[in-house]
Amino acid sequence: MSVPQNTIAIVYDYDQTLSPNYMQDEVLFPAFGIDPPKFWARCQALVREDGYDSELAYLKALLDCLDLDRPTNARLAELGAGLKFYPGLPEMFDEMRTGLLRPDHEMLGIKVEHYIISSGLKALIDGSRIAPYIKAVFGCEFAEDKSGHIVFPKRVISHTQKTQFLFRINKGLLDYTQDVNDHMPPEMRPVPFDHMIYVGDGPTDVPCFTVVRQYGGHAIAVYNPGDKSRTSFRKCYQLVGTADRVRHIAPADYRAGSHLRLLLDQMVGEIADRIVARRQRDVEETTVRAPKH
Repeated sequence: MSVPQNTIAIVYDYDQTLSPNYMQDEVLFPAFGIDPPKFWARCQALVREDGYDSELAYLKALLDCLDLDRPTNARLAELGAGLKFYPGLPEMFDEMRTGLLRPDHEMLGIKVEHYIISSGLKALIDGSRIAPYIKAVFGCEFAEDKSGHIVFPKRVISHTQKTQFLFRINKGLLDYTQDVNDHMPPEMRPVPFDHMIYVGDGPTDVPCFTVVRQYGGHAIAVYNPGDKSRTSFRKCYQLVGTADRVRHIAPADYRAGSHLRLLLDQMVGEIADRIVARRQRDVEETTVRAPKH
């Protein structure tokens, strides 16, 4: 017994991968009058002096800054509508849905799904223009009090914990009530790792880069071509150089014909061809030929 393994998953980090800006700086801080340098200095102090994990430090600092002016998750989603993206987004998602796969791919039910795994706030991404195109968003979340205002971190995703969500995608266990540690034979996993493409921007994506590549998938590191300091580029260059974490780096330009889109389109096409070839091989191997006269 097996399940159809005809899904290709493109998995993205968010900050600096889909957007040139950090989501908090872009929409959250301006809405509540939070000073970014002071905020991030407070986060660094919590990590350095009090031993906080970095993701918990920024969630605590955010709650402290908001104090009595804490919004609801619905309000955070409203702010997410103001998030900005690299060129080509969200148009790429429609272009991939209608013009990427060949008829023989579509005849076998092959499809491309998009996922986001982020240490940022899920509510902001859920309210953004790209949300309708994303199969699942995994990010940090706040619980709400009786009046509906955010009160405490409900879920925290660090860069090392991101790999858990790759396995959720691999096993099709997108609901948190499902235990990702449950054993599942490879043939029952709807999205094999060699059907995955992971797109990230730097060292915090290394665990995901490593897992996806280890199991036969693709990894792409992207950089901000508008970063005149070249810091973004150097992060990617190190990943493809001596660190050997990725094989491909590209400017974060998602428009049709760009280097990044050529990579993504080629990878999707090759995975789809592999699915077709495997299906044809399975049919051939299980067919019992009728006797010939």
